[in-house]
Amino acid sequence: MIPFNVPVLTGLESSALSNAIAQGRFSGDGPIARRCEQKLADQLGVRRALLVPSCTHALEMAALLLDLEEGDEVILPSFTFVSTANAFALRRARLVFVDIDPRTMNIEPESVQKALSPRTKAIVVVHYAGVGCDMDAIMDIAHDAGVPVIEDAAQCIGAGYRGKPLGAFGAIGCFSFHETKNIHCGEGGAIVFNDPVLAERAEILREKGTNRSNFLRGQVDKYTWVSIGSSYLPSELNAAFLEPQLDAVSNITMRRLAIWRRYREALAQLPGIQIPDPPSECAHNAHLFWVKAPNEGARDRWIAELRQAGVSAPFHYVPLHGTDPGREFGRFHGEDRYTTREASRLLRLPLHLNLSDADIDAVIAAVKGLSG
Repeated sequence: MIPFNVPVLTGLESSALSNAIAQGRFSGDGPIARRCEQKLADQLGVRRALLVPSCTHALEMAALLLDLEEGDEVILPSFTFVSTANAFALRRARLVFVDIDPRTMNIEPESVQKALSPRTKAIVVVHYAGVGCDMDAIMDIAHDAGVPVIEDAAQCIGAGYRGKPLGAFGAIGCFSFHETKNIHCGEGGAIVFNDPVLAERAEILREKGTNRSNFLRGQVDKYTWVSIGSSYLPSELNAAFLEPQLDAVSNITMRRLAIWRRYREALAQLPGIQIPDPPSECAHNAHLFWVKAPNEGARDRWIAELRQAGVSAPFHYVPLHGTDPGREFGRFHGEDRYTTREASRLLRLPLHLNLSDADIDAVIAAVKGLSG
């Protein structure tokens, strides 16, 4: 079986972990973590980046930093991972799901515009597959409405929109370093900011509500409890594993793009199948390569046929507005023209750096052999 994902390794993780162990400093916010944070901030062109245990934690921190109250509304796509919604539902915000653009599977700006209300406190965008949302339109809508944009950039390291890195547009960007992502540390994430006030509040929040970071920088002579907070710090071992991967982002992205392009070139003229066609302004990172069948029945049949051919090709998100929690904590605004239909047609092909040329050829051959 050709696996859907194999976590990437640069070959330097073992020595990085050994060096971290030899230093004898294992808890969070150590020198290795701070190096990673600076490297990430430099890559993204943002003022501040903070490592966290997961993108889920980054999203939860974003929701806390928004000071949401019960009944406040947050606009987001229904086609996303549950963490995007959970973070805001936990704060008792009302989730307002809106439709997507079938070309990119990203949130549709027109639907966002129509969903705005006096209760709207944030617009949450998800850059699916490392392909940027229409950030020109989204940022204009947010600016006119006076609400912040939160970027769920879980799949976006190494990707951009009109020359600017994804995750660096909104008030807050949230990244994932889970082992299914282009780079990883097993479980990990980051939250990034351009606003120094938000960044300072985030430091306090992730340090259990204390000003310990200021103390470590010598800005105060002792630290104490100053606000609500929790423990949102990954260990130095996570950071040590992540650092060589951060250094290799460009090379990893180029190698993934080469596989993505081979799929696209081979499958572009195949009848009865739809493949990605990212807008020209989006510099994607080849996080995944999706294929769409004519309908849900054909999609399920194709997944089974690919499995028989030795290829693991899973579907993706089940739209959140159709779930029991989605109905309890939110509602779909407007017409569901594309979300449910397009989600039910989509499956994903293997894309990772362990794929050999023979593996890629086998995947292409299996897709070409699918029944109509």
